[in-house]
Amino acid sequence: MELSKHDLAILELERSLWTEAGSKEAAIVSQLGLTVTRYYELLNVLIDRPDAERYDPMVVRRLRRIREQRRQSRQDILARASEELSQ
Repeated sequence: MELSKHDLAILELERSLWTEAGSKEAAIVSQLGLTVTRYYELLNVLIDRPDAERYDPMVVRRLRRIREQRRQSRQDILARASEELSQ
């Protein structure tokens, strides 16, 4: 499967360094015409695609790492909460 112009625009947006959260959200809406929620849904699918990794391996791998760190953090929180409830 080939990356669409829309896919490329998402990856290009992720290449940018964002110092303020609000500016990224504004760019998502103004440049891509997406809600922030929809953007992250599409991004999550996109970074699992081999063609996205071939296009920009550094960005895709960075995003995968961040996603995995967040998943692990959520799992740790749930495990601690479960532990506290069982005591």
